[in-house]
Amino acid sequence: GRTALRACGVHNVCRLLTRRAHGFYARDAGVAHRKNLGLLRRIMCQESTKFKNVWTTHSASPIAYERGRIYMDNYQCCITSIAQQPRLIYQKSKCAKSEKIEDALLLECPLGEMLPSPSDYKASLIVLTVQNWLLRLSADSGEVLEKVYLAGSCCKFFRYLSWDTPQEVMIVKSAQNKLPAAARQAGIQQTVLFYLAVFQVLPLSFIGMLEINKKIFGNSVTDVAVSNGILIVMYSMGLVRLYNFKAILEQFMEQPFDLGQEFNWNGQVGVVGKYPFGLPCNIKITDTPPLLFEASSLENAFQIGGYPWHYIITPNKKKHKGVFHICSLKDNALAKNGIQDMKCCSLEPDWIYFHPDMSGRIIHVGPNLIKVLKLKEVKNHADQMEIAEDFTIVANRENCVNNSVTVTASGRVVKKRFTLLDDDPEQETFKIVDYEDELDLLSTVAVTQIGADGRAHLDFHCNEHGILLKSIPLKESWDVTYSHEVYFDKDLVLHIEQKPNRRFSCYVYQMVCDTAKDDD
Repeated sequence: GRTALRACGVHNVCRLLTRRAHGFYARDAGVAHRKNLGLLRRIMCQESTKFKNVWTTHSASPIAYERGRIYMDNYQCCITSIAQQPRLIYQKSKCAKSEKIEDALLLECPLGEMLPSPSDYKASLIVLTVQNWLLRLSADSGEVLEKVYLAGSCCKFFRYLSWDTPQEVMIVKSAQNKLPAAARQAGIQQTVLFYLAVFQVLPLSFIGMLEINKKIFGNSVTDVAVSNGILIVMYSMGLVRLYNFKAILEQFMEQPFDLGQEFNWNGQVGVVGKYPFGLPCNIKITDTPPLLFEASSLENAFQIGGYPWHYIITPNKKKHKGVFHICSLKDNALAKNGIQDMKCCSLEPDWIYFHPDMSGRIIHVGPNLIKVLKLKEVKNHADQMEIAEDFTIVANRENCVNNSVTVTASGRVVKKRFTLLDDDPEQETFKIVDYEDELDLLSTVAVTQIGADGRAHLDFHCNEHGILLKSIPLKESWDVTYSHEVYFDKDLVLHIEQKPNRRFSCYVYQMVCDTAKDDD
């Protein structure tokens, strides 16, 4: 150990560990992994590298994709997309309607932690069934590893899974509680709107369950969410309020419980997480928690990001739809050039969000323009920030001609009484923008539809400068009226399409390196 320290010129263990974490040493696993990914990126962007459609399937039920696995038939069928051609991992017998899966999350093993069971070190799937069972399934076999019954006497409709802290703390949310029409006509009041059950994962452990009550948070609550330790409460008038979720758990916890523990709670005797008792509602919010922040935004659209912290809202009036204000979280000051408006004339609105690469940049996507923006200090005003353009990506509309006046073969002059929309299907239009973190590439899907035949291509851009590195034409026709998802995962491209009448299709493309000309 001392020899290694002297050899690299570092004489402090803490500094050595820090440098190792940052990948300063050639033998470090992180360095090798980064070099391999850099090599894959260069190979993928070569002109001779193609992406070939190797597999296509159709289904009457939704198709989902998670980290190299394709799930079909309500998660009863799992197919790996990592092999040269997708192959079946497992196929379970068709489940009854009462066992239908409502939502799912992929759970991956944390690094450097001792876990109680060997199965915990392999990827698993957390699923929520229509009958309020929370199951942990093996990602390799579909075997049930753990099961927890959620709904006791308090709630019967748990429907949504989400991460508070990714791969660490999970939230199970109920559907909004609504009284039957007859009960409302009889004057019965429903004060509890939502239930939230909180779990630590790997090992799966119960933290607590709480209710979102009108008496505490107000009558006009429409939805709630939890993210990164913040409870987000949304209201019908566009108001968004933020509370410290961790502080709420600590302040209002009446009694902690462990899964499998026998309990006597409010006159009920049972086992935590077992049928028919489920989970106790052991977090009772008796007073309005301290408010961290509030903002009013059209359709409750509210995002936080950047450095220093900023937030993005749309002023809460319909006439401002498509106008975005970028403000400092510290003092609500609007950043210089902080009003972003593409002035689009389109059926689908433009959208904006903080870049997922943690650079603090902002991505603003319009029908024919993608702007990557950055926050920087105003010159000679260190306490003020401004929004500056980092780079732009422009749709290819060179062949688009939109003449308002045309002349027929007979010489008659015809004047158009309308102009094309910015997202007219006959013009190339951006539909999807995503980020591949391991290859550090920005991916875009642009579509042009002529008649009934739509054509799409997936482009890879340098995330730092926006330079186009690769363009992949998708073979299948793309109908802009359908719902589409496109996943780009290292050497894989996967396109999931939802057609009318719940018809789903999945197209898988694999990277192939071949210098020979191939029509495929």
